[in-house]
Order: sequence, then C-alpha cells, then structure tokens
Amino acid sequence: MAAMRTAIITAMTTDRPQRPPIETVKSGAELKDWYWLKTEVMNHARMLGLSASGAKFDIIDRIADHLDGKAPAKPRKSGPALKGTGFDWHGGKLARETVITPNYRSTQNVRRYFIAEIGRHFSFNIAFMAWMKANAGKSLGDAVEEWKRVHALVKAGHKPVIPASNQFNAYTRAFLKDNPGRSLGDVRHFWKLKRSLPGHNRYERADLDLHE
Repeated sequence: MAAMRTAIITAMTTDRPQRPPIETVKSGAELKDWYWLKTEVMNHARMLGLSASGAKFDIIDRIADHLDGKAPAKPRKSGPALKGTGFDWHGGKLARETVITPNYRSTQNVRRYFIAEIGRHFSFNIAFMAWMKANAGKSLGDAVEEWKRVHALVKAGHKPVIPASNQFNAYTRAFLKDNPGRSLGDVRHFWKLKRSLPGHNRYERADLDLHE
C-alpha cells in the first residue's frame, strides 16, 4: 500500500498540470481551481474593467461572475454609511468612543492606545485584526472588550478562528500541529508546492511527498 501511494503521489507531482497565466483562464470554475495572490487578481480585475476593491475572495468572485457571463453581485452592505471614513489612524486622538472607520489601519498609534487600555501583554493577532476590519461602526471600547474576550478564550485553551481568506496561516497551523519537529521554512516550502496544484490548499499529510 505504501509503495502504491508513493507511486501515485510521484506521478501526480511529476505530471501535474502547471498553473496557467490568469489571463488565459476562461471560466469561474477554472479560476477557483487555482491559488492566486491578491495582487494577481487585483491586476486582472482592472484589466477586465472590474473593480479591484475588497477582499481577495470577493475579487475572485467578481472575476468568476464576469467570466461566466453573470451580472456582477451587488456590493455587500456593512451597515449605515459612516462619517469620518478618512480618520487619521496614524496620528489621530483615540478614545473608547472613537468609531472604527472603513479605512482602519493597525498602526503604532492604535497599538499604543490598546496597550494603554489593556496592558503591555496586548498584541495584534489575525483574529482580532479581522474583527477590526469587519466591524466598522463599532467603537474602540467595543474592540477592547472583544480583545479581552478572545484573549480569555485563548488562555483557556481555545484556538482563535483563522479567517477563510488567510489560507497560509490555516495551512501553517495544521502543518506544524501534524509535524511539530518541522520549521516555518518547511511550511513555506510545502505551501509553495501545494498552491501550485489545482484544487484546495488545505494541509494534508500527503503534502510531505510533494517535490519540485
């Protein structure tokens, strides 16, 4: 069985199809069958005359609809229009009442504010930054309470949810859990091989048999 599995993996990795240039992709299904960098899909969206704004998966959906001849989806509403969307997160005065605006950035100014509110153990993490991006309209006071809530869960042994858009971090977590003796260099090596294949980019133990 082991020899057969190795032969199958070797054949798959030796003769696997190469990722096509994004400009040659003809359908939404084909587009979603490969891993793309955000810069790639943004540039291709602009070339097609589409909006390049939003999260990577939103842009991919937009291009896929265009390729399949579907009407573009209406932008998702995130609540009432916010005033002060040009707030200066680098140097503006911050308080618990400060509203999180769509142009929010995790700046050093914001870091200093959270350290003052939470303590020197504060740090930005993927889950919290995703929460900040998804909660325009709420206040920094709400953000402080959310950070404390998630931090308490982590201390209790719960792992924060990694957003679906952050495939590399999800791959890293699963890879290192299954291979505790491996390094981040190993993660990056096998991630590069994995994302060159069509299909999903979730970690599988068979990834260790992939090769150039």
